[in-house]
Amino acid sequence: MFLRCTGRFKDGKEHRYWNIVENKRTTGGRVVWRQVLYPGEINDSQHEAWRKTIEVFEYGQTLPGQMAIFPEDRPLPKGECNVVQVRLNEIEIKKPRQWGACWLFRELWDQLQLDRFWQDKLLPGRKGTRWLNVLKTLTAYRLIDPGSEWRLHRLWYEQSAMGDLLGEDSGLVQKDKLYRCLDKLLEHKKALFSFLQGRCPDMFNVRFDILLYDLTSTYFECDPHDQGKRRFGYSRDKRPDCVQVVIALIVTPDGFPLAYLVMSGNTRDSNTLEEFLEKIEEQYGKANRTWVMDRGIPTEAAIEKMKNSIPPVSYLVGTPKGRLKCTGKEIHGCDMGRIAEGCQC
Repeated sequence: MFLRCTGRFKDGKEHRYWNIVENKRTTGGRVVWRQVLYPGEINDSQHEAWRKTIEVFEYGQTLPGQMAIFPEDRPLPKGECNVVQVRLNEIEIKKPRQWGACWLFRELWDQLQLDRFWQDKLLPGRKGTRWLNVLKTLTAYRLIDPGSEWRLHRLWYEQSAMGDLLGEDSGLVQKDKLYRCLDKLLEHKKALFSFLQGRCPDMFNVRFDILLYDLTSTYFECDPHDQGKRRFGYSRDKRPDCVQVVIALIVTPDGFPLAYLVMSGNTRDSNTLEEFLEKIEEQYGKANRTWVMDRGIPTEAAIEKMKNSIPPVSYLVGTPKGRLKCTGKEIHGCDMGRIAEGCQC
């Protein structure tokens, strides 16, 4: 990519317009220009709009100073800051990469102290593979621009600055390494959630007194025979022709995940709640929590169990459609004043 200037005379003055373009080769072998960015007109009267200042460290100086960048063929302005003249028509942009989001991810990773958690669990491999850096790359990819592992291997890594930040080359994201790293994480899932549960309240003031519980599913276009948890079931994706798995997730109102569970694709929603209640109490202890969920998730037996547990488990759930008519009659037949006083009829 490079800067391309287009000039024109208007009202007796010369106006110059700049584009950042890149060369693209077509199927016939012809090279065409593709406009990447249009900075617009750059001239003396508008120099305050396009002048860019950067902080630089000079040798022997403890504090940064300011340096202004100006075209080589323009007169220098009067000012206190240092000025550097550049040849705009010779500037080229090579290998642009996403850096800011990757840097911010590294800062968040360090704030969560995840290196301390993973350093003794993801040791370097015999061939020198630093699995912790593979995990960092996978996590950054999911956070910044989620997609498949193949897309990470083929496109995203080269378009990001993760390799520079980690000091790694493209060998870090070989397809086999990405999938093998995911396999290494599964056995540490419970410990990771406990670790994050201890860090998030301090960093983000997260509370765990209200839990949102729901289910989703993801399908696979593959042979349905001998597929483990992949089964035919109720498809939320409108693909009943494909096998699927059901994913249950618990999050706080702020969106922080507490736990998840992958179940067989033919699992009914009403068969998942009790297992998750036991999972949360085992991992985080019993406390005054309120569960919020869809009306199709809890059964009558599960609700009774929540009421009779010690301490009782609070919940907020919609009324099933089958009971709306009966409940509506009871409400309409009750005096509104008694309802306001807490009538139980």
